[in-house]
Formats: sequence, structure tokens, C-alpha cells
Amino acid sequence: MAGKRDPQMEKDALEWIFQVLGEPVPSDEFGNILKDGQVLCRLMNKLSPGAIAKINSGSIQFKLMENLNNFSSSARAYGVSIQDLFQTADLFEKKDLAVVCNMIHALGRQTYVHPEWQGPYLGPRPAEENKREFTDEQLAASKNVIGLQAGTNKGASQAGMNEGAQRRVIIGK
Repeated sequence: MAGKRDPQMEKDALEWIFQVLGEPVPSDEFGNILKDGQVLCRLMNKLSPGAIAKINSGSIQFKLMENLNNFSSSARAYGVSIQDLFQTADLFEKKDLAVVCNMIHALGRQTYVHPEWQGPYLGPRPAEENKREFTDEQLAASKNVIGLQAGTNKGASQAGMNEGAQRRVIIGK
């Protein structure tokens, strides 16, 4: 699993999280910083105030896992795709931290869609729809054009090839 992890992406994610929170980045490892879900819940409340009503603290595993579930639910409500969400065990048991990092980056990209958020942002701006309108005349004219996708009848071809025929090697010519 460690092979899929990208240390630079993890570093960028942590820097963004703590920039949003207005705190210095802790020197601990990525998974250890986020494991209890408290940092992620506070992040979500900064992006969407009141998104998570109660952030659990302490050492009771069930309560800490509840933080991670609350974070995932509120991120989904914020607009993060269901494919980008991580399972609680991915972070809490450190089974797949690459998926956790990808979700944080997906959340960072989603902030561009919310005009009330003034930054900082993480990752590239998502593409916006750029719909084209064509007239019936333009569509009719395009039917008469042979594009390069159709290929050409010049150049190399398989003419003279016999499928299934024996190969003949002629020596000495």
C-alpha cells in the first residue's frame, strides 16, 4: 500500500488543511495527524460552518471513528463525489492512506465550486461545461467533410498478405 502513496500529495494536503485552520503543520506522520478525525472535522466546519455539530475527543475508538464518518458525510454533502470518499478503516487502521489523501484533494478541488469560500484552494480548478450550439446548416455541412480520422488509402497496407499461409524465407537473393 505504501507504493501508491505520494509524499508530496500528502504534504500538500496537510499544508492546505492547516492553512485553512490557521495553525502550524504538526511534524507527525500524515496518518497519525488525521487518525482521530478531529482535524478533518474542524476543516469541514471551516469550509462549511456548522457542518459537523459535535466533534468527539478522547481515546474511545468508537467516538473517533464517528468523527471520520461525520467528516465523510459532510464532505459528500459539500459535493465530493462518492467515488472519492474513503472508508473509516482506510484512515483509522491506516489501511489505505493514499485514498484518504485523494479525498482531501477532491475536497480541496470542490472548494472552487463554492463561491462563498475565498481560499486557500488545493489542486486545479475543475473544468466547467462549455456547451456549443450548432445550426442545422452547420450540421448539414459537416456531413460532407471527410476528416483525417477516416484515414487515407495511401502508404503502407496489408495488400498481398495471405492469412494462414506458410511463411517463406528465401535465402540467397
